Amino acid sequence: MGRPDEENLIATLDVGTSSIRCMIFDAKRQVLAKHQIEIRRIYPEPSWVEQDPHEIVDISMLCMNKAADDLVFAGYSVQNITGLGISNQRETTVVWDKKTGRALYNAIVWLDNRTADLAAGLIKDKAKGDQDYLKPLCGLPIHPYFSALKLRWIIDNVAPVREAIRNGTCLFGTVDSWVLWNLTGGQDDGVHKTDVTNASRTMLMNLKTMDWDSKLVDFFSIPVSVLPTICSSSEEYGIMKLTNLAGRPVCGILGDQQAALVGHGCFRPGMAKCTYGTGCFLLANVGYEPKLSHHGLLTTVAYQLGPKSPAVYALEGSVAMAGAVVNWLQKNLGVIQKAEDLDGIAGSVKDSGGIYFVPAFSGLLAPYWDTEARGIICGLTEYIEQAHFARAALESIAFQICEVVDAVKTDSGVKLMGLEVDGGLSQSALLMQIQANFSGLPVHVPKMSEITSVGAAVAVAHATGVKTFLESDGEQSDKSGLRYVAEMKDSERREKYSFWKEAVRRSMHWARDHSSKSELKAQSKETSAFVIATGSVLSTLAVVGVAIFLCKKYWH
Repeated sequence: MGRPDEENLIATLDVGTSSIRCMIFDAKRQVLAKHQIEIRRIYPEPSWVEQDPHEIVDISMLCMNKAADDLVFAGYSVQNITGLGISNQRETTVVWDKKTGRALYNAIVWLDNRTADLAAGLIKDKAKGDQDYLKPLCGLPIHPYFSALKLRWIIDNVAPVREAIRNGTCLFGTVDSWVLWNLTGGQDDGVHKTDVTNASRTMLMNLKTMDWDSKLVDFFSIPVSVLPTICSSSEEYGIMKLTNLAGRPVCGILGDQQAALVGHGCFRPGMAKCTYGTGCFLLANVGYEPKLSHHGLLTTVAYQLGPKSPAVYALEGSVAMAGAVVNWLQKNLGVIQKAEDLDGIAGSVKDSGGIYFVPAFSGLLAPYWDTEARGIICGLTEYIEQAHFARAALESIAFQICEVVDAVKTDSGVKLMGLEVDGGLSQSALLMQIQANFSGLPVHVPKMSEITSVGAAVAVAHATGVKTFLESDGEQSDKSGLRYVAEMKDSERREKYSFWKEAVRRSMHWARDHSSKSELKAQSKETSAFVIATGSVLSTLAVVGVAIFLCKKYWH
């Protein structure tokens, strides 16, 4: 006979872009233990972003060990943990050798933009100039954001990877697969699997068959032998052999944004969540059929809570710069000393003073997908001071989400009821009020801030039958916390939005246009030299002509 449901505990591991944390919940969603450690990012070149795959694993294991120790210190048994759920940064790409257990290259992070030229070449040559050529199969545009292009770049540029492929020892995975493989034994029969939410971000999975697609794999020339097995988001994948949780099963995997959707209880079409982290991610549940976007959104798997359960789909809008904008204000401009100062400085002025800031530092994601857009500030006057910059930065985040909200409404035909929000910047009361004002939607910040981990725990609860965990919230996600409603007139909202759209238009294609103008400038210099030389000749001829005319007229 099983133990009482109240004794069942659930562990989660959230492998994020900025930090990794392990949390352990009881059956009523109370946090019993937690440990979190920041992780480095590596910037080898402009617009390149990497992480050390072995550091990811080492920090993950350290967090799990520390959380397990704290659990035992609090008087609980590790044996009561029914399973571990993993949530992870999604498109980040890892390639390793299954015999040595060593990564063959640094993890290329989802933010990385090194494959822009590769994407452009594929669009031109294979996709007949259509960025959405593969959308009917995978729901995604051809863009550097996704894993297939990162994997293709690694194969093309890293000789040990090509050798491992020839030897049949090369494995690829998003971060969930890499961590799972290591936790379940690594080169000693480690499990090589992923879930549907992560697989749907590679550009290699067919949204309807929920399996690797031969046409997609062939398009990117990816060997099928390197790919993990695709599973549901809630089932037993393998037993952990490492850490203080050894012997416990891993039985939940969700990409971090889908985990947040599940954690918020967005289980009905029209329910949406927005995470304000390094970037911003809005997901809206659209039901059991994938809906292709014609307005720059991604069609993705929201979750599949069990191998016999149907997959649920979502429309997603991804914004590259949110928390990264705050970091830029702090470290590059010195406008704020620490992130916590932002609300006070930005709130010291009533508006942005007429300036509009588009933080397209490495291009624009949804709904534009323009890798050549660059950051721009419009409307500067002598009136502007640092506080206006801070306010414009917050407004830029809210405006980007408004564009995604509009696209979701158009593509899904469903008016969103509101936004369930999470992430570090959701703690900014000023930003949340600005978001409600600009979108016209109510914004809810739940009391539980670790909503991504809750989502991973829900996946475990479905797999292990911890009903108390599911029933303690279920679809009625935590309605405590803070609510923000719009306090701005529609006319003012429309006016500000139109100025924002104009600022975005001016930021687009900047890298391409700037390059073109440089070429024109060089051509202009050559033309000017020719004109000057020609002008000198013409001037000389003109003088001679005038002299002849005068001589003929007055010689007599």
